[in-house]
Amino acid sequence: MAEPDPSPAADDHGSKDLKPKKKPRWRLWLRALHRDAGNLAIGLTFVYAASGLAVNHIKDWDPNFQQIDETHALSLPVPQDDQALANAACTVAGQHGPIRDVYRVDDHQVDVVLDKATLHVDTKAQTVRSEGQKPRFLLRVSNWLHLNRGKKAWQWIADGYAVFLLFLAGSGLFMLPLRQGLLGRGGLLTILGAAVPVAYVVLSGGP
Repeated sequence: MAEPDPSPAADDHGSKDLKPKKKPRWRLWLRALHRDAGNLAIGLTFVYAASGLAVNHIKDWDPNFQQIDETHALSLPVPQDDQALANAACTVAGQHGPIRDVYRVDDHQVDVVLDKATLHVDTKAQTVRSEGQKPRFLLRVSNWLHLNRGKKAWQWIADGYAVFLLFLAGSGLFMLPLRQGLLGRGGLLTILGAAVPVAYVVLSGGP
């Protein structure tokens, strides 16, 4: 005997039960805005993060300049004229800036003063010692942007970036449903993150 076919009513009822729930439309918009704001903030985040790390350790190093102390062999024959000797020393040391001063320290040493370096020329040892500093690649510019002094136009950009970060932090709280977000692991991580500065202020005694 053939088995009876399932009733259409049962199929309709089952399909209704299996129909996925629609996600709230506002959460889809929030995720899109969160993603776009995050993409816009990537460049400035690298600037401020790199500069922050550099400036935090300012007691240990110069975050803007790299100190130079190099010795080069002076080309022969050694010029007898001080100005010609200074030009030769700049060529050997790879310095192309304008020469600010040339003076003879003693019979065998001539100092050449440049904007960002000083060359000590020893005609007896036939050497050129270069002392000075050169900007750290990209890091000096990042620090200049980060330490917003006298740059009114950049102040607006920095304020906009701060608003973006506030939006990213706030929108991140509501991107997932409550049980998966604030009422779940997301809420626990949020509390732990907020507890770090609070605990430090309490334990250190504050300002």
